[in-house]
Amino acid sequence: QRLLQDGDPAFIAEALALPSESFLAEQLEVVDPDRLHAARDRLRRRIAEALKDELLALYRANEVPGPYSPDAAAMGRRALRNAALGLLMELGTIDLRALCYEQFAQSDNMTESFAALGFLANCDCIEREKALESFHDRWRSEPLVLDKWLAVQASSRLPGTLARVRALLAHPAFDLKVPNKVYALIRSFSANHVRFHAADGSGYAFLADQILALDRFNPAVGARMARGFDRWKKFDAGRQAKARAQLERLRDAEGLSRDLAEIVTRALA
Repeated sequence: QRLLQDGDPAFIAEALALPSESFLAEQLEVVDPDRLHAARDRLRRRIAEALKDELLALYRANEVPGPYSPDAAAMGRRALRNAALGLLMELGTIDLRALCYEQFAQSDNMTESFAALGFLANCDCIEREKALESFHDRWRSEPLVLDKWLAVQASSRLPGTLARVRALLAHPAFDLKVPNKVYALIRSFSANHVRFHAADGSGYAFLADQILALDRFNPAVGARMARGFDRWKKFDAGRQAKARAQLERLRDAEGLSRDLAEIVTRALA
């Protein structure tokens, strides 16, 4: 509570941010992604429960009036509003979901609008699909912005994320032959710690499928995607076995490019 009374919004926003799951995983000898994800989410919920009133007050007090300005003070206030809203969304109540959707729909800047979309993308609620559809319809003629739309879905912590990513492979906004689209959807999913490292190995199999497809016409991008397997030895024996199986599948594929073979051989060493 004393921290929230600091006079620098940018500092408070930084202090409220927990380390990422990927960073925390690097501090462990053996990583259980499910337990790590659950523990981090539980801590965020407890912070939100304990400081709900204070976080709401910060959110409202740091609204930036007038037209968008990129100055440091305004950026700090927007960062704090987003940090407060992100924690509050862990509670998932109807009123807070409505507040988040309001920010998404009414904000005049991408910083706040996209942050709210990200929070909704992590929430199994009706506002989620409404916001995703609205964002797509608004920016459908802007391919670079739609990359963000792909990435926010691939980064979702919801259990159905892999199924959503598979469906997006056939969406007009995605093209496997365009590297930025690959990075937005496939690389974002491989960076989704809890969903990519699913215990059943489905995330590993999906990535291997896409790497093999890419290797046929863009081996450099396929090799970059294979770096998603770099840390496979950090995980438990079951996940290691499933990751190794996909790496060996890649290694043994007919006509494998030299770029990809080098990455895979190094990973298996």
